[in-house]
Amino acid sequence: MATQTAAVTVENLRVVRGGQPVIPDLSVDVPRGQVVGLLGPSGSGKSTLIRAIVGVQIVAGGTVTVLGESAGAPSLRDCVGYVTQSPSVYSDLSVVANLRYFAKILGAPPGDVERVLYEVDLTEFADRRVMRLSGGQTSRVSLAVALLGKPELLVLDEPTVGLDPLLRRDLWVLFHRLAEQGITLLVSSHVMDEASRCDRLMLLRSGELLAFGTFEELLQQTGAPDIEHAFLRLVEGDAA
Repeated sequence: MATQTAAVTVENLRVVRGGQPVIPDLSVDVPRGQVVGLLGPSGSGKSTLIRAIVGVQIVAGGTVTVLGESAGAPSLRDCVGYVTQSPSVYSDLSVVANLRYFAKILGAPPGDVERVLYEVDLTEFADRRVMRLSGGQTSRVSLAVALLGKPELLVLDEPTVGLDPLLRRDLWVLFHRLAEQGITLLVSSHVMDEASRCDRLMLLRSGELLAFGTFEELLQQTGAPDIEHAFLRLVEGDAA
């Protein structure tokens, strides 16, 4: 199933939690240099799949290959950026102090801190402690950390939650600009109206992959007027 253009290859992935399968048997390729949306309602398995891809999820079976290596391999630490739903920065430090700390750990090049501050529009808040930022601003600090060092793969778990429409728009513009530079982005969301912003879509429900394709392909496949109705038709088995 793996191809030369795949950033991530998932084969027969099985994840069990509390004796119940969370992901029963999932296989998919994530192509390089695209913004791939991972959509589905809460409890659909999005975060579990993301954790398996970044190598922090115990799996019961199958394989996950990332950039040609097994998920979680030490060689991937400088190549994969991961933004969790919860803030992953130190609240008692300033924005710039957080970035300088993580930049030193990653061995990021000189000027990288200033670059990512600008990319996530936090330059004017550089000296402010994270605890004094809004929820949306804190999320952008986590994203800035993930952008340090120019990763080949960015895995973003609900990165636009709690952000105002203008900032959400600006972030999607940034995502596509990064993809144009060859970076692969896997972006999870439960907001169906963000589907049209993705190059490709993975629709999940109860740990199963309902569909994978472009926005237009999924609408054509289901005969639905929008992605929300397409999702419902796929769930109900009424695809055209």
